[in-house]
Amino acid sequence: MARAAKTTSPGRRQEREFAGDDAPNAVWFKPVMFGFMLLGLLWIVVYYISGGMLPIQGLGSWNIVIGFGIAFVGFLMTLRWR
Repeated sequence: MARAAKTTSPGRRQEREFAGDDAPNAVWFKPVMFGFMLLGLLWIVVYYISGGMLPIQGLGSWNIVIGFGIAFVGFLMTLRWR
C-alpha cells in the first residue's frame, strides 16, 4: 500500500512555525525597549550634570535608583526579544 504524501500550503507552515513563544515581537517592542534604556541613562546623566537639582530635586540620590530602574526595565525586555 502506497502512502500519500502529506502536503501543506506554505502559509500554514509559516503559521505553525511562529505560533506561541516563538512568535516574533511586535513592531513597537524594540523601540520601547531601547527607549527605556536611553531614558534611564538620560535620567542619570541629567542628575549628575545638574548637580543633583534635576530631574526631581526632592528625591536627592534616589534619582540614581530611579534611572537604573527605568534602564533595568529595558534590559529585562531584552530577555523576551526575538
